[in-house]
Amino acid sequence: MPAEPIPHGMGGPIPSLSLDGAAAAIDFYERAFGADVLGRMDAPDGKVAHALLQIGDSYVMLADAFPQSSCRPPSELGVTSVSIFLYVDDVDAVVDRAVSGGATVTVPVDDMFWGDRWGKITDPFGHEWEVATHVEDVDPEEMERRGREAMAGMG
Repeated sequence: MPAEPIPHGMGGPIPSLSLDGAAAAIDFYERAFGADVLGRMDAPDGKVAHALLQIGDSYVMLADAFPQSSCRPPSELGVTSVSIFLYVDDVDAVVDRAVSGGATVTVPVDDMFWGDRWGKITDPFGHEWEVATHVEDVDPEEMERRGREAMAGMG
């Protein structure tokens, strides 16, 4: 049977995270974000060579950092170059669960002018997650007004 060129549900970008401690990260993402592990391939040395997780209706790939890879984990770089945005049913509960699992709050959860209850955490592996629950549909004119007020309040 011929394969589809794009697997079902995977028609958009899929982040692939480089980690120091991918097995522990998988456990964290399962507990904090309700991730389902769809596939996992371990290397002979016990590191994770590749894993595919589903969080909601989106996918994340991840692996331990290997010397031959050009992708480096935040633990090695001291920074991350990407923030992963995740909508959830209850942002407060998800952030609390993530923090109890070792994440750090970088921006506390609060109601935002664009209609989301939103906050930002850094997971125990150095990756940044923006977590939100959509609470209000805001029309473009009102969003622009609110945005101007919010920016003016930033100094």
